Amino acid sequence: MSTATATARPGAVLADLLPASRVRDVALVVGGAVLTGLAAQLSVPVPGSPVPVTGQTFAALLVGTTLGARRGFLSLALYAVAGVAGVPWFAQGASGAGMVSFGYVLGMLLASALVGALARRGADRSPLRMAGTMILGEAVVYAVGVPYLALAAHLSASQAVAAGLTPFLIGDALKAALAMGALPTAWKLVDKR
Repeated sequence: MSTATATARPGAVLADLLPASRVRDVALVVGGAVLTGLAAQLSVPVPGSPVPVTGQTFAALLVGTTLGARRGFLSLALYAVAGVAGVPWFAQGASGAGMVSFGYVLGMLLASALVGALARRGADRSPLRMAGTMILGEAVVYAVGVPYLALAAHLSASQAVAAGLTPFLIGDALKAALAMGALPTAWKLVDKR
């Protein structure tokens, strides 16, 4: 498949620019899981919170956006299953499902599918739409992660929001800004070829 047909074809995501094959799809799914696991190791503890700041959510949303809903979801599912099985690639080298922050991993599964579906509709082509896509993806992660944190850590709703949402909003805004520059720029570079 040529680049010209991939960019002209409605519903294409960046991964579709590569020649189609099962090997490609498997490599992209595994690569997305590994990227997310590596990004999770970029971890900074947050005082008063059991949830660290990581590159994990940003990677998960980029994986979903660049691979599309199906491959993005499969990639994050592989990441989650391997982490539960003992691969130490959750935040701070953790593994298993017993972490109070595991809800964020589950939220990333859903968020990767959402942002992937939006990317297939062109949400990754302009900075403003990309920012909105990232914000929606992050909202899904929090919608699952914060209630899970409240239950797992025996926190009230307000305590869970204070520990698992509020400290991360500035970082999430920066991640959205980075994505709103990176993906539309990638498409512009592809279109120039």
